Amino acid sequence: MGQEPVQKKLLSGLFWVLLANLLVKPLWILGIEVGVQNAVGNEAYGFYFAVFNVAYILNILLDLGITNFNTRNIAQHPQLIGKHLSGILGIKVVLLGVYLLATFTVGGLLGYGSAEFRLLALLTLCQALNSLILYLRSNFEGLLLFRWDSLFSVLDRVLMIVICGCLLWGPTGIRQSQFRIEHFVYAQLAAYGLTALLALAVIGRRTGLRRVRFDRRFLLVVLKQSLPFALLVLLMASYNRLDPILLRRLAGDGAAGVYAGAFRLLDALTMVGYLVSVPLLPVFARVLKDGSKSQLEDCLRLVFWPMVLFGGGCAVAGLLWAEPLMGWLYPGRGADYAPVFRVLIFGLLPIGLTYIFGTLLTAGGRLRQLNLFAATALVLNVGVNLVLIPRLGAVGSAWASLTAQGFMAVAQLVLAARLYRLPAAAFRPPLPKDIVRAARLMLHEEQK
Repeated sequence: MGQEPVQKKLLSGLFWVLLANLLVKPLWILGIEVGVQNAVGNEAYGFYFAVFNVAYILNILLDLGITNFNTRNIAQHPQLIGKHLSGILGIKVVLLGVYLLATFTVGGLLGYGSAEFRLLALLTLCQALNSLILYLRSNFEGLLLFRWDSLFSVLDRVLMIVICGCLLWGPTGIRQSQFRIEHFVYAQLAAYGLTALLALAVIGRRTGLRRVRFDRRFLLVVLKQSLPFALLVLLMASYNRLDPILLRRLAGDGAAGVYAGAFRLLDALTMVGYLVSVPLLPVFARVLKDGSKSQLEDCLRLVFWPMVLFGGGCAVAGLLWAEPLMGWLYPGRGADYAPVFRVLIFGLLPIGLTYIFGTLLTAGGRLRQLNLFAATALVLNVGVNLVLIPRLGAVGSAWASLTAQGFMAVAQLVLAARLYRLPAAAFRPPLPKDIVRAARLMLHEEQK
């Protein structure tokens, strides 16, 4: 594979996935989610957010690393997609049963009552459908069909925006004073279900899928190769999402709600790093397979400094204008959220670097080192939370999150630079000629 085709695929993937998501997901996070929290209040939203994160952390049991494994494997061996699709769908059915059992067991251990269990049941179904969508998208990503991937990356959110928008503000919708958090969850369930059906229909038609296959030998082979990915996702989900669960236990629903409100804008901005990583994983996998160091350096140069400037710029802006930003999102309550946001927003820079170098190390199969880093980050997160939450509440939890994210970013960057002998040129800012050349390649690819 030549240098230009690799850059064309990467640029095309970045263009389509960023375009689709930047048009839709900010509206979802800053419009619908904010509208829901303002309608139901901090206590109800903090309750939802804590239960949601239990379902979210354990959703790795729905996947066990299969999605990341599949993206990397199909990118390197696209001819296997038909065989793997039918077999992996069978595995997903088995894993659904494991996930349901585990989430309700954890709910029982946390002392959940009937209200928590009802909400947890709905959220587990949402996570199951979302996991299916992510797996189906991994087939499009592995085949470098980024336009299809871009469509299905936002379709569920588009449907949720329409449903929730009608409920909150439509002429025949529910008045905000009558809106309950369950309405929000029902909207997610409907949107995920329709998106999963459409994605399955498209990928099934392209691969000639006729039936779901249950093959014990295939299951064992896939799980053996994907379990390191699963452990990594579990550890990263834990240190990223454990904060509101610990906050609810140590400081109450109100503190968890404040953290959720301050976290929301960071969550919206980290979408950029995640979306960049989507085409990076299959592109890095192919580049590493071909063994071209120059292509690897070129791909890194295209994304490293833009990510640094984006993360650093947003962090400084968030520090300076935290209270006006939070006041805009939550009228009359900006001062409650601003101290937490000022700390959380600085996590955007290490999160962005993690999406680049974590993706590179994942594509290179360096799962053992990544799992060691993630386990260390989890220990740091829990330790700092336990020390600081009793003293600082949600602000202490924000410092715990920043500590874990910073460690993870530095560890991954250092390891990637050492393993792949990356020269300083791989980290230099792109020159004007690089930008012009990239733009020409992008235009040529789109005309093609």
